[in-house]
Amino acid sequence: MRALRCSAAPSIRAADPPNLSAGPPAPPPLIDPVLRDAETKMAKSVDHFGGELATIRTGRANPALIDKVMVPYYGTPTPLNQLAQISAPEPRLLVVQVYDKSQIGAIEKALRSGDMGLNPANDGQVIRVPIPPLTEERRKEYVKLVRQKAEDARVAIRNVRRDELHQIDQMARQGEIAEDESKRAHTRLQKITEAQIEKVDALGARKETEVLEL
Repeated sequence: MRALRCSAAPSIRAADPPNLSAGPPAPPPLIDPVLRDAETKMAKSVDHFGGELATIRTGRANPALIDKVMVPYYGTPTPLNQLAQISAPEPRLLVVQVYDKSQIGAIEKALRSGDMGLNPANDGQVIRVPIPPLTEERRKEYVKLVRQKAEDARVAIRNVRRDELHQIDQMARQGEIAEDESKRAHTRLQKITEAQIEKVDALGARKETEVLEL
């Protein structure tokens, strides 16, 4: 009778010991938070510029045109958008639905006393604000205003770049980052700056087109 052959059990390889010479993981780059902070601040400047553009008149009705008009609400200056719902049912008409009907007169007076040349009227329930067409002279004034605010936004963005460059250079002088890392950070910051300024340029150009549109 043939003897049964038993196969050998597979050998189990011991796990490699941990490589203690590798040391702790490298800390995150110190420069990334600086660049993120710069981009955040620059983006806020772009957003602020966009908000300012919304208040500049064009030939079309836009609720943003009057939503920041300040109204004396029981002695407290209050933005109109907190006191009423504003809509643009027609290209040249804004309708203001006031929450507290007792304030219709005060709101109408505030709209009329502004420098936008508005002539609102109310029926006791809502205020209707016709948007008059812009004269050629007013269009030129608004285009000039758009360009001035665009330049203000660019200056704000460049000021952020200046401050962050100073911080990067200081980190390099103190030995917190290497010289080549500092140079790369300069390049990255410049690209961030250019991208944000391009957004300002695009917003300004679009607003100019809207102002000049007949």
